[in-house]
Amino acid sequence: MFLHRLDGSWLNSPFWRRAFVIEDDADLHSLKTSGIQEVWIDIARGLDVAPPAEPIEMPPGDLEALAAPTTPPTAVAIVVPDDKPVPLHEELERAREICEQGKERVASMFSEIRMGRAIDAGGAVSLVNEIASSVARNPGALIGMARLKTVDDYTYMHSVAVCGLMVALATQIGLPPDEVREAGLGGLMHDVGKALMPLHVLNKPGSLSEAEFTVMKSHAEEGWRLLKNGGAVTPAVQSVALHHHERFDGSGYPARLAGEAISLHARMGAICDVYDAITSTRPYKSAWDPAHAVRQMARWKGHFDPTLFQAFIRSLGIYPIGSLVQLESGFLAVVCEQNTDTLLTPVVKAFYSMKSGARIEPRRLDLGQAGGADRIASVEDPARWSFGNLDALWIEG
Repeated sequence: MFLHRLDGSWLNSPFWRRAFVIEDDADLHSLKTSGIQEVWIDIARGLDVAPPAEPIEMPPGDLEALAAPTTPPTAVAIVVPDDKPVPLHEELERAREICEQGKERVASMFSEIRMGRAIDAGGAVSLVNEIASSVARNPGALIGMARLKTVDDYTYMHSVAVCGLMVALATQIGLPPDEVREAGLGGLMHDVGKALMPLHVLNKPGSLSEAEFTVMKSHAEEGWRLLKNGGAVTPAVQSVALHHHERFDGSGYPARLAGEAISLHARMGAICDVYDAITSTRPYKSAWDPAHAVRQMARWKGHFDPTLFQAFIRSLGIYPIGSLVQLESGFLAVVCEQNTDTLLTPVVKAFYSMKSGARIEPRRLDLGQAGGADRIASVEDPARWSFGNLDALWIEG
């Protein structure tokens, strides 16, 4: 049968592709065990429809019975995600599930590209919708979870993370909902050209040679070509794949475009791509602390559109979730959540006394509360300290 559409949560789908012929028992078993209750099939495209039989003469009465109206089938309820804002701790588990499923979907997409199959934009849009809904409920949850990727997961989780960052940035600058999704799709697809890169170059644990870097840079044009030939995504999405390595001052690649000659979505993609890259652990470097990364990016004059970069900071926070900060009271703390009223007073969790040089029982402090006496004094580099997994502090609430 030709599987046209699944009814139910996309997260329950065992398939990356949206529509295809079920050709083997493995696909059938995956579908039966997925929890999906109903599917749509296209009887004009499947292999399950027998050739039409010879017409049979029927009495007029029987024809009238066949033409009589029938009881319509029971409508299938479409579940619309609840996108109302929720606290971080309420969204974390959903965000974790979306990230894990998203990683598997992107890995599957890359695998199909390597096998010469076309990109299924429909399946990608479904993932973008899930990510956008999570970001609408609480942007810090998914963006924070997507940052916690392993070295082996990087290529796939990077696409999920950039998608979430693009959605948050597009929302911050006031794009309409359809363009927010379009920006998210651009983020998800920005690195599809890497599926065609030689694996020994893509997965090299050290720095690339000049020749290898030349090969790697071709992923931008290869990704654009894949998306353009597929014909299922907009020029804006294609531009993110082609131009996310352009720089605002014209020193980027592949076309050395400058300023607004770079599309809006590609300028957004340049910011989101770099932020996630430098805050992720790679084979050849450790991850930068989120707040440190924002400050470093602000110093790279000419790299990013300055107006969009300011909006990016507003969407993420001056002290993004997971940042290590020192409080004026002499405690070290990890940023757990943003306060919507001001970016300077997030919710933090203090866990270490610099006065006594010892860890303390973690305690949650809302720096934005009226009359709050404590403030952030500085951003700290986690590399200076020998603490364990600091991210557990904000994940645990």
